[in-house]
Amino acid sequence: MAFDLLPSRVVLLYDEWLKLADPRTEDWPLMASPMPQTLIVIAYIYFVTTLGPWLMENRKPFDLKNAMIVYNFSIVGFSIYMIYEYLMSGWANGYSYRCDLVDYSSNPLAVRMAWTCWLYYFSKFIEMLDTIFFVLRKKTSQVTFLHVFHHSIMPFTWWFGVKFSAGGMGTFHAMLNCCVHVLMYSYYAVCAMGPAYQKYLWWKKYMTTIQLVQFVMVTVHIGQFVFMKDCPYKFPVLLYIVGLYGLIFLVLFLNFWYHAYTKGKRLPKVAQNSKALQNGNGAHHANGVHHSNGVAKEATNGIFYGTTNRVANGFHHGNGLHKKEK
Repeated sequence: MAFDLLPSRVVLLYDEWLKLADPRTEDWPLMASPMPQTLIVIAYIYFVTTLGPWLMENRKPFDLKNAMIVYNFSIVGFSIYMIYEYLMSGWANGYSYRCDLVDYSSNPLAVRMAWTCWLYYFSKFIEMLDTIFFVLRKKTSQVTFLHVFHHSIMPFTWWFGVKFSAGGMGTFHAMLNCCVHVLMYSYYAVCAMGPAYQKYLWWKKYMTTIQLVQFVMVTVHIGQFVFMKDCPYKFPVLLYIVGLYGLIFLVLFLNFWYHAYTKGKRLPKVAQNSKALQNGNGAHHANGVHHSNGVAKEATNGIFYGTTNRVANGFHHGNGLHKKEK
């Protein structure tokens, strides 16, 4: 009998819970219910793990170079716009970077911040194209569990964020992530343009460091909340989720850094070339073409392998880890 009452109790709890939601975002696209995004995420998972690979099994990979260039530069532009909106609606216009509460009023600045949060939420659906490009180009080794999990879980976490807490200190990580996306997707776009543009990617070696710094900043900023004696944030559980997420990826990236660089699996190019010369080996690729900068002619969503020997380590992409092709 108690089990029969469970569905009605869940519905009642859900209704009570929705009463606490931000009324400003109720009528915005995808915000009335979590069901539309759930269907989108299920369709995404099914396509990238089952339907897509099946359709591509006996087909040649699609040449999506131009599409990827446009896509990556579009994400760069969109990220720059969101950075500007985050700054103008709070982070450069009144926020203290400490206990910044959500303004639930109809103040134009508060609504502007809430709408920016919705834009960031919507961008998570756009970024699902990363995986779809992998599938259509038959780079299935890139479609790892962690990659798909990241792209699937982000819309859900941000639906709750926009629904209940669109603003305040819980948005710092989103603004910071947009900054990193500007660099990352610029890198992807330039890589997708071809080997002739590799000379403009001298800053590639700093990408992992930049992402590590991002996770440290997110963890430290959210970590303040634990030690604040008086910070009446309405939904602190959302801050804990952000903090946990940042901490998990900080650990994952430190692990990647350790195995890729400290243990020498991914040495800097100068060291690799010197080692190759000492062994009497030229730095040539399998196609017999020498690249003095060690950049291979293959790309995964615009990511060129920076060494002759490929390393199957993670490369962060939008707070997720992508596995480079073996």
